[in-house]
Amino acid sequence: MKVILNKDLATLGEEGDVKDVAKGYARNYLFPRGIALPYNERTKKLFEKRQVEIDERKSIKRQDAAGLKEKLEALSLEFVMPAGANGKLYGAVTSQTIAEDLVRHGFQIERKKIEIPGNTIKSVGKFKILIKLYENAAAECTITIEGQPVKTETKTPAPAQRRGRRDNQHKDSSNENSQGTPSASAAPETSIQEATVTSAAENSPVDTASE
Repeated sequence: MKVILNKDLATLGEEGDVKDVAKGYARNYLFPRGIALPYNERTKKLFEKRQVEIDERKSIKRQDAAGLKEKLEALSLEFVMPAGANGKLYGAVTSQTIAEDLVRHGFQIERKKIEIPGNTIKSVGKFKILIKLYENAAAECTITIEGQPVKTETKTPAPAQRRGRRDNQHKDSSNENSQGTPSASAAPETSIQEATVTSAAENSPVDTASE
């Protein structure tokens, strides 16, 4: 159905524009919010009376866009991104990336108004982007992308073989102590046995008959 816009709508048009839209979109969204009115003779005449003030507002928008274009084109946009030795980025610079950086510089620009060649940038260098402002006005900006080397940690492998020899030596030493060398607890038992035999010999009766 045909409607006439009562307010600016970025996705559709400006105040006073006549547009063809789906009936459901008009009845469920545009009309309840006062964004548009049904286009007919009554609304047509209503907007003809408002045409002078609509034109004045458009003139102000054009002036604002011209001033914004000058400021944006004087702006230096620089990005430092992780990149490989061949200049390829570990990631990408998108319209959202640029919109967020523009906010940092004090500019509120919708990301859908930012045009990037190929939609994304995936390598270091200088690139031209286009920022649409109002009607045919657009700012051509240069962005510079520098690569940031990615540091990689190299781990030295542990000398597993040498550590294994020390473990084997330790095991061999333990085996020798347990098998070849008498333990400290075994020595007293031998001494006790010898002492018992000696004592028994000393205390045995002497055969006087043989003398």
